[in-house]
Amino acid sequence: MKGIISFTYRTPKGADTVLYSDEMRAAKALLLAEDMERTGRANDIQFIDTHEYSWNLKELRKQLEEIKTEPHDVKIYFDGGYDLKTRKSGLGCAIYYEQNEKVYRLRRNALVEELESNNEAEYAALHLAVKEVEELGVHHMPITIIGDSQVVINQLSEDWPVYEKELAKWANRIEDKVEKLGLEVEFELVSRKKNREADQLATQALKEVNISSLKEMDR
Repeated sequence: MKGIISFTYRTPKGADTVLYSDEMRAAKALLLAEDMERTGRANDIQFIDTHEYSWNLKELRKQLEEIKTEPHDVKIYFDGGYDLKTRKSGLGCAIYYEQNEKVYRLRRNALVEELESNNEAEYAALHLAVKEVEELGVHHMPITIIGDSQVVINQLSEDWPVYEKELAKWANRIEDKVEKLGLEVEFELVSRKKNREADQLATQALKEVNISSLKEMDR
């Protein structure tokens, strides 16, 4: 969950004004708000989320405690590959998240035959990942989607237009799912090297090596 802090700042001589912070994650906002509260000069502190709902500090603390028991701090890595000879596609995704103060990694891949290009395979891999996030029960919180596909990242972040009919269908499927789950998405374009895990999962799928695992990770 992201938002801004609003508060009334009052000087020792009684002059006051309402101030607003930059947008930040709720956990950081709570730390800053609590520190401001201790100064005794900040009053009427509110956290205003991206849906323009206001939380006082007590409500925000309670909300963040509840979030700890749900999957959160979700990061999706995705990759897809298309084999021209076999006309098959390999899809791969690795999903990292925290729950109950532990870190987990979910890995999935799939081999599919109905796609027509590498770009379509990349979209399908992300769609697979978003469905897995839904199965985890993730909803109404920020997630980060990370990949090395300039086409997918730039089109979904609306930096590039989508001209191809089939890619537009995939983009709509993903956007509909994201909206249904109430997710706040940040996109991150990385090099192929930094997306190696998802790339390997997609390659293994093309080799008909099925991967489906959930593992607790070290912090």
